Amino acid sequence: MRYLLVLFVSITFFTLNLFGVDATLKIEKDVEQRARIALMDGSTEQDRKVFDILLSDLKISGHFLPDTTHHIGDISSNYIIPALKSQEYVLKYAMEQGSGTKLLIRLLKASDGTQIFKKSYAIPTKAKMPFLIHKAISDINNILKYPTISWINRYVAYAVYTTPGRSEIRLADYTFNYKKTIIKGGLNLFPKWADSAQRSLYYTSYRGTLPTLYKLNIYDGSKTKITSSEGMMVCSDVSKDGSKLLLTMAPEGQADIYELDLASKSKRRVTNFKGIDVNGRYVDDESRIIFISNRLGYANVFKKSIQGGATSQVVYHGRNNNACDAHEDKIVYSSRESNNAFGDNTFNLYLTSTGSSDTRPITTTGSNQFPRFSTDGSVILFLKQRGHSSSIGYTNLSSRQSLLFPFNDRKVQSIDW
Repeated sequence: MRYLLVLFVSITFFTLNLFGVDATLKIEKDVEQRARIALMDGSTEQDRKVFDILLSDLKISGHFLPDTTHHIGDISSNYIIPALKSQEYVLKYAMEQGSGTKLLIRLLKASDGTQIFKKSYAIPTKAKMPFLIHKAISDINNILKYPTISWINRYVAYAVYTTPGRSEIRLADYTFNYKKTIIKGGLNLFPKWADSAQRSLYYTSYRGTLPTLYKLNIYDGSKTKITSSEGMMVCSDVSKDGSKLLLTMAPEGQADIYELDLASKSKRRVTNFKGIDVNGRYVDDESRIIFISNRLGYANVFKKSIQGGATSQVVYHGRNNNACDAHEDKIVYSSRESNNAFGDNTFNLYLTSTGSSDTRPITTTGSNQFPRFSTDGSVILFLKQRGHSSSIGYTNLSSRQSLLFPFNDRKVQSIDW
């Protein structure tokens, strides 16, 4: 069991170093397809972090080309300074942070100062300030009738090692400016959201004699035991209606994919291989799964029907494809592209589909791991390590923009979005 767990860990775990909090951006989309917008800060006390988060939200949406200058001005006035007349929109805002947090926004036409949208937001804590900004930008995006960017409002759940044999599960906003520990004490790993509303999540506890899967309500703290198994217990995916789970278990000493029916508590074995099958994901309207297996002698991506039958290879690129995620028929995977036994290796992300062998590179440098699709499949989250720097990264698949936030936390074990 110990050997099996170590081998599974070698496929899925990733070490991150620590550094600052500024973002960098790579732009590949034709700028004429995006709306030019400027930000004007009317807060009593200006906060550069607020401006940076607003800027990041606008950039990664793929729908705006924001002016990067931090303009200061009166939020109540409809006057547009001559320097901003070349913009299409001006977003005036005022953030006030006392015992709680309040945000007022006004979206104006840059040409004549006509108000398009006005709304105020409030939250009783200062820590969740980033979520007010995300909600405001997603509302503006909707008012202008662009495709949804509701994913910016979601939590990221992740597990980090704190000391040997101990870990914590935390929540963050997508920029990681907000972070909160929700599970601590013992070894708690593999958080996986249980529902699209993000009210509950599954996680594995190694506190008892057997690895045990629990479901935690993040709002009231209630916890329910789901199942346990010798060797290994990981929830890697949840069906759309929440009634079934894909589990990686090793009751007989080898890791295989099982499907658990939550109503009946019955388990069905989906893979049966004398090696390692892990990280199952539903694809093709949940009629099939993809997963990582070493059945070729190295880690690669495979698929098979949820009802059983033959297993087929999905990826023909690379010799070590050790992580994947899926959304409908789209697949993103991490592929090792160097073989340095005594130093860092390059892992790049690629996009493919269940019905095609064509691949599209998502990253080109560094070690990129933990790829995760947004709920609508439009954006990919990943963790990048390059040299001694580590970042949380996002790539918008339609605009081909990539946004990197330097990551400031401990060693990450797993992540879900």
